[in-house]
Amino acid sequence: MFKVLEHFGKYLYMLKGMFTKPENLKVYWKEFVNQCYDIGIGSLGIVVIISLFLGAVTTVQTAYQLVSPLVQKYVIAQIIRDSTFLELSPTVVCIVLAGVVGSKIASELGNMRVSEQIDALEIMGINTKTYLILPKIVAAFIMIPCLITISMFLGVWGGYMAGTLSGIITPQQFTQGLTKDFLIFNLIFGLIKSFTFAFIISSVSAYFGYNVKGGALEIGKASTLSVVVSCILILCADYGLAALLL
Repeated sequence: MFKVLEHFGKYLYMLKGMFTKPENLKVYWKEFVNQCYDIGIGSLGIVVIISLFLGAVTTVQTAYQLVSPLVQKYVIAQIIRDSTFLELSPTVVCIVLAGVVGSKIASELGNMRVSEQIDALEIMGINTKTYLILPKIVAAFIMIPCLITISMFLGVWGGYMAGTLSGIITPQQFTQGLTKDFLIFNLIFGLIKSFTFAFIISSVSAYFGYNVKGGALEIGKASTLSVVVSCILILCADYGLAALLL
């Protein structure tokens, strides 16, 4: 219990130390752009693949369960739409991104700590928390919601292709289900989740990587621990947001 509180205190102290005036805005901007590219473009491929197959599998399994003739076919599209917006894209994809993005952030900072690059920057008078951590968190806060938005579209598209090509549902029925009883709040709620999870992934991974002590073995342990803790916090935040906002 005390160990958890110790980590939480250090985590808050790290966040507090980030918010200082940058020494050189051009250098910080370049680092921010590099992080946006690494997080956004670097994770786009896996997001596309996962989203398409999540939508396709959900369509097939939903049609398998809705065997009653009293249930209209367009209900399948409604279920795909709402489950994709509310849970599949924000939560499942962010858990995957915790492994892809989070482990990269933790290992990158851990390697800099072990090789004493962070110590060298601090000797030169650079606030390493602002220079190394803040651009990663801001980039994740921007790029991960963009990836989730793409995932939502691709999830619905994957469900549409799987349903229409297999004959489960007609294009007209799918379109009817997408537009029927649509609540814009479901989309907004999914984006709220994505912003929250983006902060969790980037900040938690940065904390474990920044505070690595030891050698290469500890970098691997910190990277693994950052992914595990991020996934647990994502699930806890997922429940908390659902209980609070729905």
